[in-house]
Amino acid sequence: MPRGRAGGARHDLPEPDAFTRPYWDAAAEGRLLIRRCHAPACGRAHHYPREFCPHCWSEDVTWERASGRATLYTWSVVHRNDLPPFATRVPYTAAVVDLAEGPRMMTELVEAAASVAGAGLRPGLPLEVVFRVRAPGGPVVPVFRRCVGAGA
Repeated sequence: MPRGRAGGARHDLPEPDAFTRPYWDAAAEGRLLIRRCHAPACGRAHHYPREFCPHCWSEDVTWERASGRATLYTWSVVHRNDLPPFATRVPYTAAVVDLAEGPRMMTELVEAAASVAGAGLRPGLPLEVVFRVRAPGGPVVPVFRRCVGAGA
């Protein structure tokens, strides 16, 4: 578990390994990656990154750049979270989005006061990926916001 400056456990930082390093490196460059199966009878995309296809179990999968477009599937406004450092960030909106390429992804909705209050959110709301950096030199994490022009 990653540790913060004071030595306490951090529950919001990814722990990249050799396999997921391309994903986190791409995020640092402002690109969202997914994995795509190349088995003849499958061809489906998936997220979170795995070394095999969760649909057909093929190991013939590669990284692919996602469009960054998604629609809102479901969400929950979190008002209490005792895990460090989330207690200082409440309320926030945890969400599941449907990526344009097909997979569902757990994420956070950001950059809209209505998102935090839950007002105006609806299934199917168009979203776009943005990349959040909590601290200089820290990990870059993909999160989502309403598409510009999608309504407030």
